[in-house]
Amino acid sequence: MSSFRIAVLPGDGIGPEVVAAGLQVLRAAGERFALRFDLAEYSVGAAAVARHGDPFPAETREGVSRADAVLLGAVGDPSLDGAPRHLKPETGLLALRAALGAYANLRPVAVHPALAACSPLRPERLRDTDLLIVRELTGGLYYGEPRSNDGTSAVNTLRYTRPEVERIARLAFEAARGRQRRLLSVDKANVLETSQLWRQVVTELAQSYPDVTLEHIYVDYAAMRLVSDPASIDVLLTENMFGDILSDEAAVLTGSLGLLPSASLGAGPGLFEPIHGSAPPLAGQDVANPIGTIASVAMLLRYGLRQVPAAAAIESAIGRSLAEGARTRDIARGEERVLGTRAMAERIAELVRAGS
Repeated sequence: MSSFRIAVLPGDGIGPEVVAAGLQVLRAAGERFALRFDLAEYSVGAAAVARHGDPFPAETREGVSRADAVLLGAVGDPSLDGAPRHLKPETGLLALRAALGAYANLRPVAVHPALAACSPLRPERLRDTDLLIVRELTGGLYYGEPRSNDGTSAVNTLRYTRPEVERIARLAFEAARGRQRRLLSVDKANVLETSQLWRQVVTELAQSYPDVTLEHIYVDYAAMRLVSDPASIDVLLTENMFGDILSDEAAVLTGSLGLLPSASLGAGPGLFEPIHGSAPPLAGQDVANPIGTIASVAMLLRYGLRQVPAAAAIESAIGRSLAEGARTRDIARGEERVLGTRAMAERIAELVRAGS
């Protein structure tokens, strides 16, 4: 039996509920595929501020460094909106990503046929939508120095280096090779020097991938194309802030933020989390959609632990549960069977155990 160490960071709001759901399905996959998981729980975000006075305390830093993979719920609490920057939950998330060396964020966006009516776009526009966003995660405006705000003026620094662009672009080219071999690189090279460097480096690297078709696109047109012709996109490569915005826009294609997973990869253990926020008003009500977290567990198995059959079993079970009409409140449209967080996880876990 293979054994793996998983650092579990439930986070804030609905985070603990969806993480519990994800772990239930992870255990089901472990039973079916003879995998053993050593789970260790740590706090991050607002929960860590309440417990340790630090959104990314030392014990969490040490714990994730020893893990084979990290599963995160969500961070955020409106009670800390006015807190100093070093106490904000989001500061803990940025520090977590930096500690793991997680420079690449992968967000797959595919529209399940049974959920086409959930999207604000017409079903015919969504047909064949299956894209992957590759976002650079540790550079750009969010990390650049100097930064300041003296109440009169504020400064943020947008900086990228050639090695930073090369490593994320190479990962995107490799991902495209495993898909439809089309790469769409996003920038704002008409006005930003950082984007000019980005475009130059990506173009040079493309010579090593003659089998992948490269297209450059400005970020404003990328935003429009995501909703006007999403099926034309295979792999979308973007810097940090552009990716933050575009990936949330892409989530609308599926009809609910609760459906989508993500993986953050780099030098250390991978970080796997749903793309939604902590949604404090929904906490404790058993209504949060756990599918994004469960799909993140599948990505954890696929990219973090290299357990592809177990990952595929979870992905298949998610699809089968939706095909049979199981829905959480956010994606219910009519006569479908509406399940709570726990019941949806139980159904998917049952399908994982049962197999195809």
